[in-house]
Amino acid sequence: MATASYEARAHGVESAQAISTALDRLPRRADDPDGPSAHYRPVDLDHYETVAADVKAILHDLADTVREVSIDEAYLDVTERTAWDVAEGFARHVRQRIAREVGVPASVGVAPDMSTAKIASDHDKPDGLVVVPPDEVEAFLAPIDVADVHGVGPVRARELREMGIETAGDLAAADPYELTDRFGERGRELHERALGRDDRPVEPTGDPKSLSRESAFDGAIDDHARVREQALTLADAVSDRARRRDALYRTIGVKVVTPPYDVHTRARSLPGPVDEPDLVRDVADDLLAEFADERVRKVGVRVSNLSFTADEQAKLGGFGGDGTAASSEDANASASGDSANASDGGRDTQASLADFQR
Repeated sequence: MATASYEARAHGVESAQAISTALDRLPRRADDPDGPSAHYRPVDLDHYETVAADVKAILHDLADTVREVSIDEAYLDVTERTAWDVAEGFARHVRQRIAREVGVPASVGVAPDMSTAKIASDHDKPDGLVVVPPDEVEAFLAPIDVADVHGVGPVRARELREMGIETAGDLAAADPYELTDRFGERGRELHERALGRDDRPVEPTGDPKSLSRESAFDGAIDDHARVREQALTLADAVSDRARRRDALYRTIGVKVVTPPYDVHTRARSLPGPVDEPDLVRDVADDLLAEFADERVRKVGVRVSNLSFTADEQAKLGGFGGDGTAASSEDANASASGDSANASDGGRDTQASLADFQR
């Protein structure tokens, strides 16, 4: 089993558990004792990836640096965009944009370092928001179960408990030299994290696979001229972002969300990697024509199949090929799992949004 709902987890169901075991742990309905105890839904990874991409597009728009660590989790560096006295408002804005534009919830944690931000994001799931200012980090961490300290796995947690270390506070109070003797440099690292000291910078894990911009309307609209105008504005923004990052692209696509939250994507592949803003506008406009008679909640433009080299690019005066790839899918998932970093003239602020609720 890939994951479990929070309602199922309350009965001891866990991810990576056998389906038969999970079903046995759930109570039967009183009015149907012989019926199924739960519904098992096969994993729709394509759908999850689409939702994750939509969420992370928002994160890249809101942060100076984004470190994506999984399909449903990332850290943000917003040092130059916010300060501690407005950190909670920023995190609330992140959650609201995700809910409004993607239709899924996100759990957010804000703290001065990456490991504390991760703990904060997990502290009040689902759909939570926990802010830990610099002067409250140790007090926040102290009662946390040692198994929840970032970097402590089940085996290490058992070994720490054998040493009488049950909480992050116990770990912070432990002798760092004893921890180093027992666990090597990892012991000192965990001791530092229990104190809220984690100087790892938020750095991207690699070049992005795509660049996109999206815009949601105030409710569904049937004004295609307005949708088209917004899409062309987004196309210009995406082209500008690609140029600033020295990125060439081989695929141009659009995303259209129609009521209630049905996601439609259309894309067109090019003969070679290009940097052609006018072409992005033309292709986006062409792909968008399919939805001229639809009511639209949100529109987006994306360039993908990126390359970040100085290789000679293809120069296209226009677009005459076919090779159109298209897909359409529903968007009815839940989300969370990311982290942000801001500064108030001193320590950085990190926020973390916890994983996508499916």
